[in-house]
Amino acid sequence: MLFIEYPKCSTCKKAKKWLDEKQIPYTDRHIVEENPTYEELKEWYQKSGMPLKKFFNTSGLLYKELQLKDKLKDMSEEEQLKLLSTNGMLVKRPLVVDGDTVLTGFKESEWEEKL
Repeated sequence: MLFIEYPKCSTCKKAKKWLDEKQIPYTDRHIVEENPTYEELKEWYQKSGMPLKKFFNTSGLLYKELQLKDKLKDMSEEEQLKLLSTNGMLVKRPLVVDGDTVLTGFKESEWEEKL
C-alpha cells in the first residue's frame, strides 16, 4: 500500500497513526518531494471511481491562489490531471493507493470499511 502524505499535515499524521495502530503496512511517500505523475494520477483517478475534484486539496493555499474553484469546471479532465501533477500541494492528502482501492483524505469510517 502506498501512503502519500505531507509530513506537516495534521490529517496525514492522524491517518498514519491509525494505520500504525491497525498494523497496516505501507510505503510512505512525501507528496512535495515526489509529486504524483500525470500517469499515476490518471490511473488512480480511473480506479477510484470518484469525481476528479476529490483529488484536489480544496482547502490549500495554492488552490485558493489559483482560484481553481471557479476554473476547474471549464477545464478538461486531462487539463486537471496535468495541473495536479505540477505541484503536490494541489493534491488532496493523505492519498492511499492499495491495489484497486484509492482513498483521498482521511475519514476513519471509510478507511475502516475499505482497508
